[in-house]
Amino acid sequence: MPKQRVAQLLTILILLGALSVAAWRKGAFNTARVPKPDPTPQDAIYAMLDAAREGNAAKYLSFYTGQMQSSLAQTQTEQGNEAFSRYLKESNAAIKGVALQEPQALTDREVKVRVEYVYQDRNEVQQMYLEKSGNDWKITRVDSAERIKTLVPYGTPVR
Repeated sequence: MPKQRVAQLLTILILLGALSVAAWRKGAFNTARVPKPDPTPQDAIYAMLDAAREGNAAKYLSFYTGQMQSSLAQTQTEQGNEAFSRYLKESNAAIKGVALQEPQALTDREVKVRVEYVYQDRNEVQQMYLEKSGNDWKITRVDSAERIKTLVPYGTPVR
């Protein structure tokens, strides 16, 4: 074998060795899995809002339980899946942002979360009640939204 070929093979082996050491140090070969944290009530609310924004009615309904889920499913049946999906998209299109407060424990399985929706011309606050169902949180009840006064409307230039 020519000297040049041997030099190329040695160079490749040294580079592969260096890459392997670097990957090992970064934990690429670590087979221990970090456990995934349990979902929070806020995770459920954000995921529900994402599903609504996408118009994914089935996913949206999966974040509700009890009477609330039954009522929404009936509305979906009456309107038809396409119209219900369009309604979800349209009703969430105007939302510019969402702020959630830390959940307040009501019982060991139920919490209340204050949700503030930010629109171009107003803010609205709503209380959501969630219940732990297995490992997931489901929305059981939603109070009607209250409009709150904003000092500076969303998007106003700062001077």
